[in-house]
Amino acid sequence: MESTGFEQNGNIMILEHPLIQHKITRLRDKNTGTAEFRKLVNEIAMLMGYEALRDLELKNIEVETPIESCQSPVIAGRKQAVVPILRAGMGMTDGILQLLPTAKVGHIGMYRDEETHMPHAYYCKLPDPINERTIIVTDPMLATGGTAVDAINFIKENGGRKIKFMCIIAAPEGLKRLSETHPDVQIYAGHLDRELNENAYICPGLGDVGDRIFGTK
Repeated sequence: MESTGFEQNGNIMILEHPLIQHKITRLRDKNTGTAEFRKLVNEIAMLMGYEALRDLELKNIEVETPIESCQSPVIAGRKQAVVPILRAGMGMTDGILQLLPTAKVGHIGMYRDEETHMPHAYYCKLPDPINERTIIVTDPMLATGGTAVDAINFIKENGGRKIKFMCIIAAPEGLKRLSETHPDVQIYAGHLDRELNENAYICPGLGDVGDRIFGTK
């Protein structure tokens, strides 16, 4: 049977496209510099967005071709929103906006306690009205799942309904937690890695994606 491009299990989709897998391998390399790393994250987000946005609603409009008039489909309305989880999620935003240039952009700021590994929110700004939009939440790494769960909780508390979550790398622990806590959220991951280590870092992972995107330590 021909591959569909992803493995699907309930609300979880692990994308298998060769281009995505090739670019993830380049991301993993510790010798990949900041500029290339940032470019790869953007490209992977755009490729993942192609799959994640398959269910966008369409409507027909009349257009005049050089030959004749015809009915042809366009995306119905301008009701999409991209909500990156700060700061690493911002690296995926431009890739989605290349596909949906009219989408609104919100931000959720969260940080992880280095001792407890628990997420804490410090900022939340969402497009209004959020309840009418298809919302794509982005974060390159889904580790324990705590940050993603809390971010989606905030969005739902503010009225968000149709939510998709996109990450480049997921750990089994985080994928299980997010999918069970929010079974109505479609989850798209570029690769499912082996496990979390004792410091709650994904193995083999990519390292600290925020530092690698922005050139910080």
